[in-house]
Amino acid sequence: MSVRDALAGVRWYARQLSGESKWDEYLERCRRAGLEPMSRRAFERHRDEHREHSTQGRCC
Repeated sequence: MSVRDALAGVRWYARQLSGESKWDEYLERCRRAGLEPMSRRAFERHRDEHREHSTQGRCC
């Protein structure tokens, strides 16, 4: 494994962890469906609202 491959793996992991890849996936879905995507700001607001309203109780 080269250093370049290792850094690509770290970049992929960081994007998955931060949620950055969700934006790219959303844009790809809109492109395939021929839809106009919402703004990045609106997308992030929507994700935040969804997380707030769909929380599940957890047992300690």
